[in-house]
Amino acid sequence: MDHLTKREQPDRSKINMNEAWEVKYWTHELGVSREELQQAVDKVGNSAAAVRKQLAM
Repeated sequence: MDHLTKREQPDRSKINMNEAWEVKYWTHELGVSREELQQAVDKVGNSAAAVRKQLAM
């Protein structure tokens, strides 16, 4: 059976800046621009919890 059309649930514990749909999700979810999100990921890594904490500062 071909599973190419079946997409797994996204891992919401990590932020993948290389996937446009994930960047769109996280910028909307966190209420920040792509640039702000990228800066936070660059500073603390791609952990969603760490990025949330960084953006709350």
